[in-house]
Amino acid sequence: MSVLLWIIAASIFGGALSVLGAALFALNASMKWINALVSYAIGALLGAVFLNILPEAVELSGDMAKVSGTVLIGILVFFTLEKVLLWRHCHHTHCEAHEPDAVHVHGRSGTMIMVGDSFHNFVDGIIIAAAFLTDVNLGIVTALAIIAHEIPQEVGDFLILLHSGYSKVQALRVNLLSSLATLVGGVLAYFALQSVQEIVPALLSLAAASMLYVAVADLIPGLHKRTQLHDTLQQVLLIGAGVATIYTMGLFIHA
Repeated sequence: MSVLLWIIAASIFGGALSVLGAALFALNASMKWINALVSYAIGALLGAVFLNILPEAVELSGDMAKVSGTVLIGILVFFTLEKVLLWRHCHHTHCEAHEPDAVHVHGRSGTMIMVGDSFHNFVDGIIIAAAFLTDVNLGIVTALAIIAHEIPQEVGDFLILLHSGYSKVQALRVNLLSSLATLVGGVLAYFALQSVQEIVPALLSLAAASMLYVAVADLIPGLHKRTQLHDTLQQVLLIGAGVATIYTMGLFIHA
């Protein structure tokens, strides 16, 4: 299968799977399963960053300092975007961005949620394309990590849309439409990056920065709200499971 078909398949399948999975959790599952999914997503993100994306970026670039500097710049950029544009990837319902009052205070209406989510999905498409253009195996692992962290985010978006007056069917339809931005970003990036392969290491570094920022600045602080020993052990085990999934998937694909 060609790289373009891989990108299209990963974008469509990943977007649809994350939205449908989020709908299942948001409309039926208990909060404990959502919390467990957040911990697993952290492990998948960290595993993809440190076991796959960064090593590949360093190998392609040949300059560890350049890759590290790009990751640092990326983290600062995402921090600034979050501050200035309120671009917040909150992946659980009990955070300030998803409290009912915060929806009104910060103007996070259903429309604003979908605009922000569409932009996020577009960037995810670019990340997926850059990974597949580097190596199909890396693309598969990257897409898996993105799906893992998209589901908890979409759960929060579903709850905000329902709170904003959307019906369940409308919330599902709007989220599926927003997920198509991943496909648009992936296809556009494929054709744009074909002629400028030298910037792929930089894009992989920015992808690593994005995933690292989401995991460390957004998801992990939410876990600290559950301080009991049982919760902590569960979180550590699930984070480990996420890392192990990425590691095992990498071994399986390369084999």
